[in-house]
Amino acid sequence: MPVKPLLPGRHLLPAFSLMIGLMPVPAAAFLHASETDTDSGRALYVEHCAACHGVDLEGQPDWRSPDANGLYPAPPHDETGHTWHHDDAMLIDYIARGGQAVLDDMGVTFTSSMPGFESVLAESEIEAILDYIKSTWPEHIRDAQAQRSNAAAD
Repeated sequence: MPVKPLLPGRHLLPAFSLMIGLMPVPAAAFLHASETDTDSGRALYVEHCAACHGVDLEGQPDWRSPDANGLYPAPPHDETGHTWHHDDAMLIDYIARGGQAVLDDMGVTFTSSMPGFESVLAESEIEAILDYIKSTWPEHIRDAQAQRSNAAAD
């Protein structure tokens, strides 16, 4: 009686690995972020971000208009907001150090009420949150934001 292999189809693994390596960058990057990573990022987002930015990433009402104190409400992180207009490095810095520190370094005269989370979140957790946020965007917006990130990294 023939012996069955322990891993049926194991001869397909090298071919599958080659196919992933030949995929366009956005498709390969999408395969890199597992559902578990996205779930982890969503849980972190709900715990640390949703109180201001909304459970569904919708932001606060009238986020484009300053309040009585001159502060702008938290913007949405879905495709209707401007998060995707920024590269990954800037977004990570903004979350870690807080909005005002980053804006001051950039010479932008704008008052931000975004607190810094570097004492609360590890960089890998911030990246997981961003991965979750990006996973909700339409493909053309993910592609545009990835291009900004790639250009800023060069």
